Amino acid sequence: MAVKPGYKQTVAGFIPEDWECARITDVAKLESGHTPSKREASYWNGSIPWVSLFDTEGLQGKEIFETAKMVTEEGINNSSARILPKGTVVFSRTATVGKTTVMGCEMATSQDFANYICGPKLHNHFLVLLFRNMGRTWKSLMAGSIHNTIYMPVFKALQIILPPLHEQRAIATALSDVDALLGVLERLIAKKRDLKQAAMQQLLTGKIRLPGFDGEWEFKALGDLGSTFGGLTGKTKADFGEGSGRYITFMNVMNNVVINCDAFERVKISPNESQNRIMNGDLLFNGSSETPEEVALCSVLAEDVPNLFLNSFCFGFRFREAVETHGLFLAYYLRSKSGREMMKSLAQGSTRYNLSKVALLKSLLLLPPISEQKAIAAVLSDMDAELASLEQRLAKTRALKQGMMQELLTGRIRLL
Repeated sequence: MAVKPGYKQTVAGFIPEDWECARITDVAKLESGHTPSKREASYWNGSIPWVSLFDTEGLQGKEIFETAKMVTEEGINNSSARILPKGTVVFSRTATVGKTTVMGCEMATSQDFANYICGPKLHNHFLVLLFRNMGRTWKSLMAGSIHNTIYMPVFKALQIILPPLHEQRAIATALSDVDALLGVLERLIAKKRDLKQAAMQQLLTGKIRLPGFDGEWEFKALGDLGSTFGGLTGKTKADFGEGSGRYITFMNVMNNVVINCDAFERVKISPNESQNRIMNGDLLFNGSSETPEEVALCSVLAEDVPNLFLNSFCFGFRFREAVETHGLFLAYYLRSKSGREMMKSLAQGSTRYNLSKVALLKSLLLLPPISEQKAIAAVLSDMDAELASLEQRLAKTRALKQGMMQELLTGRIRLL
């Protein structure tokens, strides 16, 4: 392969001519860690942060400032651990291999970490970005039968791509800006989710009424509104994956308030088969789960889809004609805190939990007039649409960052 002008061939591949491929210990000092004796109480609960495998989440941010465990100066002095300076790059080399960040203050670590004190030619945040982009490399270097680990000699011999320091800083700054945007989106999504949960709890129980509604709510048994029906029967593995029929999967029911019509799968259905077809407005439930909290999660089909069926591990509920009940309202209600508590009380089992359809149909639901049901469902649906838009934007931003990392950290795109 011809070398592109301005680039050169190295053991790390093609890199810009003014970049280096260097052994990391030539540009940074490698340090390990240690665990003070746990038999000595005076070594623990001190004022010195001590990074351990309990701090996995803290290693995912830009810097780490707090740790789950603290040690004393006496613990440091009576062990091989040492206090490392602020700015040290800490890398998890055991169990959670690959988690890495920069120390935001002086810290010590356990022996499960490799630590680099960067010299004048290496920017610490750039090194963190390099490490986070080396997932395949870390997998190839892992060893160990009980826990995955990378041994210290590997970190001594490790070679990295090294741009000029000013370009390292520019790359770190650009990707840090994207991280900041990701953080804003993640916090906004979390806030919107909390607002939606609060709205569900208030609106679906009548604690707060939408403007213009004051009609009485009434208790109705689910069995008075309609009846249940089963999913596919008599099918073998060979029937799935092709055919003219489509079916709703178990996870489609579990994961969605409104069935995702882009996620159907194929199934063979012969003309003489007697199978229950799924209709617009049907409610769908998973019949069992490993936990009582996830039994009978409810979804609604909101579109007309011909020749559609339901997987055999779920069951459906169809409203009687002329019954004034809105399926989307009920789907939201049965996924709300109140609805989940009701379903949890109906769950039966010890290792896997099932639901009695007889008990389900006897369940009483407090329902507003149909016009208010539709209005509440519309409010919650709008909130879901906003959340979906934000989550899509978050996914695109994450993909953008991944693409930027690939291009910037290999020199295929230059910032300077």
